Amino acid sequence: MKLYLVPTPVGNLGDMTYRAVEVLRGADLILAEDTRTSRVVLQHYGISTPLQSYHIFNEHQTLQSVVERLLSGMTIALVTDAGTPGISDPGFLLVRECVKNDIPVETLPGATAFVPALVDSGLPCDRFVFLGFLPHKKGRQTAVRQLAAETRTMVIYESPYRLVKLLEELREVLGEDRQVSVSREISKLHAETVRGTLGQVHSHFASKEVKGEIVVVLAGE
Repeated sequence: MKLYLVPTPVGNLGDMTYRAVEVLRGADLILAEDTRTSRVVLQHYGISTPLQSYHIFNEHQTLQSVVERLLSGMTIALVTDAGTPGISDPGFLLVRECVKNDIPVETLPGATAFVPALVDSGLPCDRFVFLGFLPHKKGRQTAVRQLAAETRTMVIYESPYRLVKLLEELREVLGEDRQVSVSREISKLHAETVRGTLGQVHSHFASKEVKGEIVVVLAGE
């Protein structure tokens, strides 16, 4: 009886750890955010463990049945499309229920997109705040304004479709000269990190089609 949270590569399949492969092979069941995406990773490493869908749209409905399986003695591994479960991905609710039910939980160390983006940024990383995705609509303006008073380095996730808009919003609140670093396609063939002022980085991305998952690292006040 145990729940494993297993990080999967954010890009390069070579970033999978030996232990992650061993845990996934030895589990009775793998819960996957998107079984199609996870099956690519599993097939690459010759892992044939049964898969079950577990994502933000069904986690409330399936949570109790997963807990019951764990209590029956099963070993279950949770993976997401990329990175560490629970970091802007499903995982928190299941971990909380396992803790309530005295089910052992172990999170393996491994890939998380914001760590390489933070270190690559050249901004102070001894003290930082991880903000994940800002609200898309309701509360977004308030959330952006609150960043003005933050003294720590800030880490924000954003989709490629909203990156330019986010940089525009940050310029309006924090000014043209605030330092920022934007990383995309981390560990992939076309990985890119663009550093500079908000004005410079906005100009870079406003003139091109943006692709890939985005991590924005913003200097504190």
